[in-house]
Amino acid sequence: MQYLVVIERGPKSYGAYVPDLPGCVAVGESREEVETLIQEAIEFHIEGLRAHGESAPEPRSTSQFVSVDA
Repeated sequence: MQYLVVIERGPKSYGAYVPDLPGCVAVGESREEVETLIQEAIEFHIEGLRAHGESAPEPRSTSQFVSVDA
């Protein structure tokens, strides 16, 4: 499965979250670190769902850039 991951750059770190997996988040000092951490967080999140008898939700989120005149 492939889940959409949103990565945001903050003043001193990067944050990431997965819209289709509420509560699945990660924070890292670099983009590379947060990408690794969110991968691990997704796997851990899904393992937790399965351990409680739930299935992993189907990915539904998508993304698209929109151009505007600013």
